[in-house]
Amino acid sequence: MEDTLMRIFGDPERTKSLLSRAGMREGEAIESRLLTRQIERAQRKVEAHNFDIRKNLLEYDDVANDQRKVVYHQRAELMEADEIEDSVAAIREEVVSIAVEQYVPPGSLDELWDTDGLSKALESEFGVRADVTRWAREDKTLRAEAIADKCIEEVSKAYEEKVAGIGAELMRGVEKQVMLRQLDFHWKEHLAGMDHLRQGIGLRSYAQKNPKQEYKREAFEMFGVMLEQVKHDTISILSRIRIQGEEDLNELAERKQAADSMKFQHAEAGALGGPPQEGQQAAAAPQAEPFVRDGRKVGRNEPCPCGSGKKFKQCHGKLNA
Repeated sequence: MEDTLMRIFGDPERTKSLLSRAGMREGEAIESRLLTRQIERAQRKVEAHNFDIRKNLLEYDDVANDQRKVVYHQRAELMEADEIEDSVAAIREEVVSIAVEQYVPPGSLDELWDTDGLSKALESEFGVRADVTRWAREDKTLRAEAIADKCIEEVSKAYEEKVAGIGAELMRGVEKQVMLRQLDFHWKEHLAGMDHLRQGIGLRSYAQKNPKQEYKREAFEMFGVMLEQVKHDTISILSRIRIQGEEDLNELAERKQAADSMKFQHAEAGALGGPPQEGQQAAAAPQAEPFVRDGRKVGRNEPCPCGSGKKFKQCHGKLNA
C-alpha cells in the first residue's frame, strides 16, 4: 500500500534514494522521520483526491435526487387519490393541443397546414376519426386555434362515450393504473438515460465547458421530456384502449369456467375383460399370425441354395441382412 501511495502521489526517486542511504531493507519497519513525513504527505493527497471524487458524485446525485422527489410526490398523490378524472381531462386537453400544433402551428397560414397528417395522427394516437381537411375546406374562416378546439372536443367526446359504455367506476380505476404504470416505466428509462449521460459528461471539459453545469442542464431537459412523454402515452393508451363492461367480463368468466370443467369430464372405462358398455366401441386389435419357415434354416457359411457357388452370407444371405 505504501509503495502504491508513493508511486502515485509521492516522489519515487527521492524516496528510493532516502531508503538506500538509510540502509533500509524490505519488510523492515520505517523509523526515519523524513520517510514518515513523505508517506503522510502522500496519504493526505490520496484522501483529498478521494474527497473530491465523493464530492463530485454527491453533486451529480443531487440532480437525480431532486427529480426523484418530484416523481415520488406525483406517485404518492396518484396512490392516495380516489379518482383522477379531472387531472386526466386537463392532461388530455394539453396533449391534444401539442399534437395539433405539430401539424397546424398556431398563427400560421392555411397553406402551411398539414391537415391530412393531423387526421392520421388523431386516429393513430387517440383512436378518433376526424376529417380536418373537410373542416378547413368547408369553413374558410377557420383558424389554427379553432382547429385545436375542435380536435380536443372530438377526442373528449369519444372518450366520454367510452366511459358511458363500460361504466365510470371501472374507467376511473383504469385511468389510475395506466398513469401509474406509465410513470414507473418512463422513470426507469429516464434513470438509465441519466446514467448514460453521466458516463460521458466529463468529455465536455475538452470543449471548455463545465461538465457539472452541462449535466444539470441536460438532465433538466431530459426530465421535462420524460414528464411530457408520460402525459402523452397515458392519454394515448386511455383513448385507444378497448375495455369490456362488467357484464361482459362476468359472462366471459362463466364461459371460461364452463370450458375448464369440460376438460375434466371423460367417459368411464369398462371393466377389464368385460363386454363394452352402450355407446362404446370395442376396438379389437388385429392379432398377428406366427411366421412359419419352409424347410430348414440355411447356415451363413453353407453354400447358397441358389447354386451360385458362393456362401449364403455372401449371396442371398447378404441381401437379406
